[in-house]
This record gives sequence, structure tokens and C-alpha cells, in this order.
Amino acid sequence: MMRFLVVALVVSLLSVTACASGQFIPAQEARALVKQGATLIDVRTPEEFAGGHIEGAVNIPIDDLEARKSELKKDADLVLYCRSGARSERGKQLLLAAGFTKVHNLGGMSNWK
Repeated sequence: MMRFLVVALVVSLLSVTACASGQFIPAQEARALVKQGATLIDVRTPEEFAGGHIEGAVNIPIDDLEARKSELKKDADLVLYCRSGARSERGKQLLLAAGFTKVHNLGGMSNWK
């Protein structure tokens, strides 16, 4: 149990570090990709999505992403976002590990503006 907690803490810290170190795609670049056909994915819960989301985004909650990744094209540009950037970073890493090649993390939804 202790080993699991240590691993979970390390993974969490790596995600935060990755986000803080500039791993977010700039909003201008994300908007350009979406304009060119990239899929914009909101990885928040359906309730959060219903409360407001970026126009044109599809909702694939982070907890469903593994099971629903077959809905996405592995070679297409994908732009993920959430509330703060942590879940979208987890989603990005999950998709990259599954062989997706063009996955971008916008970070928090507020970064779109």
C-alpha cells in the first residue's frame, strides 16, 4: 500500500511539473489547430461539461478516455483541456502511450481565451 502511495505521489508531481514547465499548447496555436480540423476534447465530467465548455468540444471524461480512445484517429491532431490542466495532461500521456502522435494539452479551459 505504501509503495502504491509513493508511486501515485511521484506520478502526480511529474504531472504538475510537466504542466508548470510549459507543456501547455499556446491558445493561439490550439485555436489554429481546431480551425484546421483538430478535435477539441474536454476531459472533465459530464456535469462540468454541461455547466459550460468551449464551443465545438466533445466530452470524453478522463475516466472514460481509455475505453473510448478507439473513437479517435491516432494520427489526427487532438487538443485536450480540463479545469486546471492536470486531467488533460493525464489524458495526453494516456493517448501518447497508446500510439497517438499529435496530442496537445491546452491546460485549463480558461487558457482558451
